[in-house]
Amino acid sequence: AGATYQIGMAGIWYQWMWIFSTPFFWLLSPIFRRMRYVTTADFFEERFSKPLGFAYSLFALYLFMLWQGTIIKGAATTITAITDLPEPWIIWGVTALFVLFGVAGGLVATVMTDFIQGIFILILSFALIPFGLEAVGGFSGLHQLLAERPQMFSLIAPKELTLFTVTMLVVSGLVGIVAQPHHMAVAGSGKTEMNCRVGWTYGNFIKRLCTIGWALAGLFATALVVQGALSGPMLDAKRELAFGAMVKLLLPPGLVGLMIAAIIATVIASCASFMIAGSALFTRNLYQRYLRPDGDDAHYLRVGRLVSAVITVGSLLIALYIPTVISATIHFVEIVAFVGVPMWVGIIWQRTTSWGAWAGILVGASSFLVTGQLLAWQKGPQLLLSLSVAFAATILVSLFSPPVPEERLRRFYGLLRTPVGEEENLAHYESPSSPAPVSRLAEEGHSLLIVDLLQLPRRFSWKRYRLDLIGFLLAWLWVVLLLLLGYWVTRLGA
Repeated sequence: AGATYQIGMAGIWYQWMWIFSTPFFWLLSPIFRRMRYVTTADFFEERFSKPLGFAYSLFALYLFMLWQGTIIKGAATTITAITDLPEPWIIWGVTALFVLFGVAGGLVATVMTDFIQGIFILILSFALIPFGLEAVGGFSGLHQLLAERPQMFSLIAPKELTLFTVTMLVVSGLVGIVAQPHHMAVAGSGKTEMNCRVGWTYGNFIKRLCTIGWALAGLFATALVVQGALSGPMLDAKRELAFGAMVKLLLPPGLVGLMIAAIIATVIASCASFMIAGSALFTRNLYQRYLRPDGDDAHYLRVGRLVSAVITVGSLLIALYIPTVISATIHFVEIVAFVGVPMWVGIIWQRTTSWGAWAGILVGASSFLVTGQLLAWQKGPQLLLSLSVAFAATILVSLFSPPVPEERLRRFYGLLRTPVGEEENLAHYESPSSPAPVSRLAEEGHSLLIVDLLQLPRRFSWKRYRLDLIGFLLAWLWVVLLLLLGYWVTRLGA
């Protein structure tokens, strides 16, 4: 909303950067489910090596703290604009709430609250629209008030979010989406592969729809500044106050309270889930693996609770010191992409090695750092070069380094080629002398395009890949419909 207030509807791409990644969730969900891992760190350890799993675990803990801090910051900024309370007070208050909730209620309470707040987020996303339209005189009034700023209705901005920058953010989002540490739980915990596909894909399409409501709120804020109803200097100094300022100005008291409740519910559910996931990752992939492999469940539960507190302290510090939500979001997208490179290559190409994975991450990240900090490149060229050299380094170093042991590859790809429901076939992949079993489900439509990508010329048939193909094409239809809806909204009243 704040970005849209300043640069127009193009600000929507700070969330829509994932819209083109969403159809790939249909293809990726069964891959995560078939891995049968608990955390994404398990992938790096089982596919590549223990050192890489260890390094990813540390990186993921930082990502959890960064994402929690970003959520807290966004909520605090909005509530501050509504209530005029100091932002640090709000940060401390919402942090205390989700810590108490997460530690006391655990995963079950978090899941239940996450379901309820999903309803709240829909209310939060669209509640402002009727009041905003009334205040600006409908969509025609909105266009009249912004008649001297026609770029506000364009989905591409002349600066900040140019076409090239948007394209590279979309690419980075797609590359990094597999490496986000909570996605192993999101896409891997469904009872069936279809549950995972539908839930992850279409749950995220609902989020992309909600983004239109947030972007419209930013446009209303710009129009109300022109009208004189909102303080332009205040919002120009800190544009992310726009949504909260709109809530305070437009909504009646009861709905203001509901909006604050919706925001706090979102923080509690999201941050509690990240806190629990982060503590689980530390306890499982670091503490149990390297420090105390023989502890009982009660001991690991105590460790998890202690680590939750540490993660929370880190997220609190990030929330207090990050300049804006957008800057933290872009930082997240940039750094996670370099870890996503070896995940994509490691799933598609069996020859990918641990050395190649290390090279891709380090070369890509170093290139990004040099071009950004020393050469001061623009975001688009910076991401293009860094991701290109990351993929090249992963492939080249893999070609010239010792291959991954055959038994490790056999076990890993055995998981990916064993649909849920045919677990009895997994035993065949444990023995090098056993022939690969024939999967009835795979032959009847459950084969995976991404896993078999390099073998498609000899393996492809519509029957074998029909679930991937039908679902992927339908998901792209929804992408087109959402883009058309976004464009149509910009033309209403013109």
